[in-house]
Amino acid sequence: MILVTGGTGFIGRVLIRQLIEAGYPVRVLLRPSPDTPKLPRGVPLEVAVSSLSDPRGLQAAMVGVEVVYHLAGAEWQGSGANLLETDIQGSRAVAEAAAQAGVDRLFTVSHLGADRASAYPVFKAKAIAEEHIRRSGVDFTILRSALVFGPNDGFTTGLARLLYALPYVFLMPGDGSTLLQPLWVEDLATCLVWALDDERTRNMVYEIGGPEYLAFRQIIQMIMRALGIERTLLAVRPPYLRALTIVLESVFPALPVSTFWLDYLATNRTCSLDTIPSSFGLLPSRFSSHLDYLSGRNWRREVWQMLLKRKNVRPRA
Repeated sequence: MILVTGGTGFIGRVLIRQLIEAGYPVRVLLRPSPDTPKLPRGVPLEVAVSSLSDPRGLQAAMVGVEVVYHLAGAEWQGSGANLLETDIQGSRAVAEAAAQAGVDRLFTVSHLGADRASAYPVFKAKAIAEEHIRRSGVDFTILRSALVFGPNDGFTTGLARLLYALPYVFLMPGDGSTLLQPLWVEDLATCLVWALDDERTRNMVYEIGGPEYLAFRQIIQMIMRALGIERTLLAVRPPYLRALTIVLESVFPALPVSTFWLDYLATNRTCSLDTIPSSFGLLPSRFSSHLDYLSGRNWRREVWQMLLKRKNVRPRA
């Protein structure tokens, strides 16, 4: 049995589908919530209900579990994120419960740039979470991933909404030269699944990304082409854009941008182009080949719904 935390999230839903297609039995850990969970439809799976802060609930969820994929995180909540409770303490609780239950493997997805000495909260939190997993005594595999994109992600989808929310111009941090390495979500999930049967991936940390380095300016231009719109890219000094973002977050809690985004763009987020082909035997997809999901949506309506929405800031389980 495989237990997945964060199974209702963008990456988790894709991973669950691929695991089930590969023939693995899957159990999803859900936080107690009055909301209907966004689980993959039409796939057989088990459900366990427990918060990450409930040791007994986690122990019950891990009965009969051999492998854990820990994907739960809070950064998607933007200014409402509780990184200490969800990413740090939650990862420690999952790691301890996995060790007590005799789990054989523990997988997690982190970020390129994860570092306890980082000045950026998300990267500091991810590094501490990694440390809890490495010290658990359970064989681990950690994938430090570049920005992940795909249908209903927080990256390209958020940028598409912003492009429609701002007429004529798009406010860009700096000159847009920061290099990113977008990774197709299906490729990330494939690496996670294939690593399960590869003993060489035990107790390893991999830095993975897509097959190309793209400047943020290029990414925006590709998204505009996919949407069929034009905007003038306006360079704004990062401190000014950060201040504006903080104000907008307080007024529109569901805005698809946060200071965490600016942290990602503060420096290049890249790694070796050869890691996925050499370590996982997979040739990752190019960014431009998987943007068709951006067309055909009523982005203007989504922008209005976004601006009027009062965001529920429960951590994704």
